[in-house]
Amino acid sequence: MKIAGVGSAFPKFWYDQPTLTRALLAIWDGDPAVQSRLPALHANTKVDGRHLCLPLEEYARPRTFTEWNADWLRCALELGEQAVTAALRDANLRPQDVDAIFFSTVTGLASPSLEARLMNKLPFRSDCRRIPMFGLGCVAGAAAIARATDFVRGSPKGVVLVLTVELCSLTLQTRDRSVANLISSGLFGDGASAAVVVGPERRSAGPEVVATRSVFYPDTEDVMGWQIGAHGFQITLSADVPVVARERLPADVDAFLRDLGRTRADIRSWVCHPGGPKVLQAMQDGLGLAHDDLRCSWEHLRRAGNLSSASVLKILQDTIATRRPAAGELGILLAMGPGFCSELLLLRW
Repeated sequence: MKIAGVGSAFPKFWYDQPTLTRALLAIWDGDPAVQSRLPALHANTKVDGRHLCLPLEEYARPRTFTEWNADWLRCALELGEQAVTAALRDANLRPQDVDAIFFSTVTGLASPSLEARLMNKLPFRSDCRRIPMFGLGCVAGAAAIARATDFVRGSPKGVVLVLTVELCSLTLQTRDRSVANLISSGLFGDGASAAVVVGPERRSAGPEVVATRSVFYPDTEDVMGWQIGAHGFQITLSADVPVVARERLPADVDAFLRDLGRTRADIRSWVCHPGGPKVLQAMQDGLGLAHDDLRCSWEHLRRAGNLSSASVLKILQDTIATRRPAAGELGILLAMGPGFCSELLLLRW
């Protein structure tokens, strides 16, 4: 099973972090605690700027969840089409070649889900299988690739499309003054990523997915996620995320590799979902890596922020474009997310 192509798409609106911080300070003008804390919290995210699916002034206007979600559907469909088209072009395949679509988001709701709506815009076959995934959050990009490889393992000529669209800016909660919400308002951005996974009987120069593993951490459901109600999506984000990344993830990676007759010393490349700077640093420290080993993750965080499920696929695309390992080398693709859980993939380049 190989990842034959990767594509991404971003909204046309991009703002540097100081501009975004000033706009949010204006929204929270009547709260002295926010005024004193927000600039430092945003600076600590190590994010230079982020893409937004709406013009910045739109976020100051009072809006209902219905309005936010309508914007999500409109923008997600546009970005999803762009990312899918780019990934299929990269794989030298057409929509008609696709046997299944795994679609993931955690920032908007739609039924029919987004991949069904894309099937009315692009010439997919009517027998293309649809697998919408909701709730996995940041881990979903890696998890969707893993589930796609499960699919093509039983279909050697199969072609599976993975699409992740996250419009995190549309979850802005102006009434929530919690530290978690203030941090997320400076960390998360908007974007879409797609990948094409093909079975072993299809030729591709992309990295092979050698093996995958899912890891679930019991009784950690309050570490990360959403509280969803009439207000929309309200973030749950615990300070325990870096702790799990530092103390639990390395042992899980080692166990995964040990069962495959490998060790960390065999791994030459790392494609890691960035989380935030504390999470990424915790991964780096726990796995005994150098800053340069996670350079694409750090650069992605700086340029675009955390795109939830879309980030790890964009980092994979950047790795292929700028730091592609030598043929035959082994790499790890990983992400962590709500559950709390991890998803690990062993790649052979």
